[in-house]
Amino acid sequence: MPAACLPAINAWRCPTAVTNDRFASQKHSSPRVLILMHATLPLLDALSFPAITRGQLQALQVNLTYLCNQRCLHCHVNAGPTRTEAMTDESLALLHRVIDAHSVQTLDLTGGAPEMHPRFRELVSHARREGLRVIDRCNLTILSEPGYADLAGFLAEQGVEVSASLPCYSRDNVDKQRGDGVFDASIAGLLQLNKLGYGLDGSGLILNLVYNPQGASLPPPQAQLEADYKAHLAEDFGIYFNNLLCITNQPIARFGSTLVSKGSFNSYMQLLRDSYRPENLDALMCKSLVSVDWQGYLYDCDFNQMLELPLVVPGLIGRDRPHLRDLLGSSSLAGNPIVTRDHCYACTAGQGSSCGGALDNH
Repeated sequence: MPAACLPAINAWRCPTAVTNDRFASQKHSSPRVLILMHATLPLLDALSFPAITRGQLQALQVNLTYLCNQRCLHCHVNAGPTRTEAMTDESLALLHRVIDAHSVQTLDLTGGAPEMHPRFRELVSHARREGLRVIDRCNLTILSEPGYADLAGFLAEQGVEVSASLPCYSRDNVDKQRGDGVFDASIAGLLQLNKLGYGLDGSGLILNLVYNPQGASLPPPQAQLEADYKAHLAEDFGIYFNNLLCITNQPIARFGSTLVSKGSFNSYMQLLRDSYRPENLDALMCKSLVSVDWQGYLYDCDFNQMLELPLVVPGLIGRDRPHLRDLLGSSSLAGNPIVTRDHCYACTAGQGSSCGGALDNH
């Protein structure tokens, strides 16, 4: 078994970390662990990340809700079944107007489980009518939850691109990271998507899988790991997909807090800094993407959103956080400075990292 799928080390079950949690009513449920979170933002000024600026806006990544049917250790938004934050109808109406007013090419929907937002389908349908590429950041298990039996069919009907979390092709490793029974539910979800044509040549329905390391290490080479995934999933389950997207774990939120608890935060940050490659800077997703939180506030990326580091819009008076409404009549964001801290080294280390996978593949 390749190193990428080695079992998670015991430290990931330390008392300060959040592990295996699903809805208590589900057969996959596991004991809930008390949450004790360490703040990581004060630790992210030790190094000096290079100054970078924005290009043209091409994508909106919208965090619709922190509600999720899972609670995973690597989740940088601390999503879970007890979270109640969700985008309001007012903010969704503004989002529709921004989509109509701007030449945005991609709407990237995330959470939590974005499909659990009651207006998810309405937003997807509007964006597709406007000709946008829509990405659903899907955890796969949502497809088998009560009330979501027709979700996969809706996604296929709308031509939505699915980026699905699957941190390994091994049952034990997935369940250790994401909860008991999650692997089997994920496989069932992938089979359901394949049956609709997702991941199959000529269907036009894109199915990408997302990999996060299970520890304080960089992802292995994306192309090599993708080949391993495709071989194992096809042989063991008859499952097919388009691309594997390798994403480096960010030293923030649950994962960052666990590093602090273990005393390994500084060593992980040093690994990221030592692996810095300046050629990755031009491909960073923050150059062409704006992250929108559930309240409609704007950030350079989803990670800055979780650290409450808002987008910089010169000329804003009276408010410290730009909002969706500021995109309605604003000039181009191109050339604006991007807010950086030391966590940005996670996106430039090694092969690079973004929500679209390794940067050296772009």
